[in-house]
Amino acid sequence: MSQRVAKEGNIKYALSGLDRFIASVSPGETFVVECAINANDGTIRHLGQQLTEADITMPFVNGATGPIEVRGAKAGDMLKVEIVNMEVGGLGFTALWPGTGMFPDWVRRREFGIQTRVVEVKNGLVHWNEHLRLPVKPMIGVIGVAPLHGAVLTVDNGTHGGNLDVQEITTGNTVMLRVHADGAHLFLGDCHAIQGDGECNGMGAIEIAATLTVKVSLEKAPARLNHPRIETPTHICTLGCARPLEDAMRLAFEEMVYWLEDEWKIPAAESYMLLGQIAEARCTQVVNPKYTYICKVNKDIVRKYFG
Repeated sequence: MSQRVAKEGNIKYALSGLDRFIASVSPGETFVVECAINANDGTIRHLGQQLTEADITMPFVNGATGPIEVRGAKAGDMLKVEIVNMEVGGLGFTALWPGTGMFPDWVRRREFGIQTRVVEVKNGLVHWNEHLRLPVKPMIGVIGVAPLHGAVLTVDNGTHGGNLDVQEITTGNTVMLRVHADGAHLFLGDCHAIQGDGECNGMGAIEIAATLTVKVSLEKAPARLNHPRIETPTHICTLGCARPLEDAMRLAFEEMVYWLEDEWKIPAAESYMLLGQIAEARCTQVVNPKYTYICKVNKDIVRKYFG
């Protein structure tokens, strides 16, 4: 039976190498992690509910379960987290919150005020209203390890991972992170039933509790692994986290050039030109302190490079 890491008492609002481990796993081990909804756990109780200022305290949102020790992990390793399965809860929500989102009026913090949409999630569908059903596309918003130094709030992201909000962080895919501290200090949370590109309205995804089944492994980190990477059955993906948005895009493409040159042996200049033809790229969120951009390359194309 797989080890189960409970969420109760184990939710953190910063990724750090200073907290005590709540569980310990070995490379090659598959285990289960419970993740709370992106609000005070238990806050969302029924359809039609409207959140109040008392329900959410900024920036203590996007709670993540952790840290989980990966035995034997050392600085300079690469942690690979394979997402085996995601089971989401029955109630989720999205909301407008003054001061967050794509168009924050940060001076007056007015916009539309607090607006909440609680939805039922069942039978693989998000029930938006009595007419509209959206297919569930579960994803993990926060996945990361201890940063190189200090602590980073779970609303933020960076080279350690964190609040990436990338739809490709889902069942069947593997996330790769550079380890900065012994034991890695793995955190997981902020799961979504579905999220649109850009996550434009801040609490823009359908925020939901989830139970994750994941498997971890360790390798020596590539010399130029600077930001998180993702591998899917069909694509290799690189991420960039930065502001302004164009810097996030540049980082994502730069990381892809490194990967294509170092592992796939395509020279950097040619990789750069090739990306001009084959890159699949987009912004996944513009609401965190740093934006996230993804660059994707179909593995079938690069496999054909050498015939």
